[in-house]
Amino acid sequence: MKVIAVNGSPRKSWNTATLLQKALDGAASAGAETELIHLYDLKYRGCTSCFACKRKDGIPGHCAMRDELTDVLEKITRCDVLLLGTPIYFSNITGEMLSFLERLLFSSMTYNIGERCTFPGKISSAFIYTMNVPADAMEKLGYRALFDHYQSLLERLGGPSEILVSNDTYQFDDYSLYEASMFNEKHKAQVRAEQFPIDCRKAFEMGARLAGK
Repeated sequence: MKVIAVNGSPRKSWNTATLLQKALDGAASAGAETELIHLYDLKYRGCTSCFACKRKDGIPGHCAMRDELTDVLEKITRCDVLLLGTPIYFSNITGEMLSFLERLLFSSMTYNIGERCTFPGKISSAFIYTMNVPADAMEKLGYRALFDHYQSLLERLGGPSEILVSNDTYQFDDYSLYEASMFNEKHKAQVRAEQFPIDCRKAFEMGARLAGK
């Protein structure tokens, strides 16, 4: 059992990365081999519309671009579970994560009638989202539609996909250093102390559950 986690945050030890590591710890507890990849360490681009993956003489499911993401994509095709993590920036996933998904998924999508995806494997997956927005505001603002959209895309990898959201996250080490009067640091610290450990436990349990399937 091979479990790969992909961190779409520029920070390697904050909310998103911490939850991904907890999920990997859970997978490891179930006996899985694990690996954490930081997208911001890599030099790569999103899809360039070369359409090599759509040519009749091409290789379906294979992105023809060659850069530092190429080997990562090859690893993922051989894994059993894929865990993705991203903070929410401007009401969406990070640009690096979106470019990664373009490269991962578009090559297996087809324009043929009755055949939308040619991915040959079966990879279970999960998407972990971290965001400043509290849970109640998240629902009112319609973020569930965004999460459902990416869940449906990941299901094209052939396996089930799960969602974990960590809300009202602690963003700075010291709020007094930043122009951020809309946030109550005391409240943020309380959420960090009380809710974030619960989110970490959920991530651990999710990793163990997916690795145990």
